Amino acid sequence: MKEHLQDRPGDADFMSSLARGLAVLRCFAEQQRPMTIAQATIETGLSRAAVRRCLYTLTQLGYAAQEGTSYVLRPKALALGYAYLSSNSLVARAQPILDQVRDQLHESCSLGVLEEDEVFYAARAEASRIMSVALQPGSRLPLYATSMGRVLLASLGRSARESHLLRVNLVARTPRTQTDPREILVLLDKIAEDGFAIVDQELELGLRSVAVPVLNSSGATVAAINIGTQAARVTMATLRSLYLPVLRRAAEELRLTGLT
Repeated sequence: MKEHLQDRPGDADFMSSLARGLAVLRCFAEQQRPMTIAQATIETGLSRAAVRRCLYTLTQLGYAAQEGTSYVLRPKALALGYAYLSSNSLVARAQPILDQVRDQLHESCSLGVLEEDEVFYAARAEASRIMSVALQPGSRLPLYATSMGRVLLASLGRSARESHLLRVNLVARTPRTQTDPREILVLLDKIAEDGFAIVDQELELGLRSVAVPVLNSSGATVAAINIGTQAARVTMATLRSLYLPVLRRAAEELRLTGLT
């Protein structure tokens, strides 16, 4: 987040104050808990005074409320997210298809898009909670350790993949997480060739997922959809033989709705 908050000399149209306010607002989504001024200062890299002014303004406008030394979002903030969901045709077209996959396989199904070096969960049909962190529209996860993220990375050119892996912090989320950029590049080449990605307990122990790209009418990848399941219950072979075909049909159905 911090790299997007730098002043832009010569860009008279860029509103630094708005960028700072949005950065503070985003902290709530990423931390999923009440935020103190000190915590928001660390997360954003802004000065304590700037964070205090942002939180004061959000509170005065009704988007946040102060509880002791912490701040929480108020229901009014939901309007910002609903504006995206209601105006985005991809989300509107995808939701019933995700629901169908969930009902057929009794597994959670999600739609993700590439957003600032992360996979952004734009829509989700949840069957049951299988992760320690609750996923929902608006959640963000790293590209390199997720099935949707790898599908989205694989859709980029070689130089863009390399640039991303050099830019982000490749943290081992579990003992299984692949963090060697060279090995990840090999995986991405294979994913681009096969048209799907399977991640086995690299994001969280006990979690397996499979993802495929969602293409528009021109054949370009505009999103990814995945199915997440419990490793103890679903084998890798089942992911390939049963879940992957269902996911591919769903992606094709979504493409046929006329994505541009």
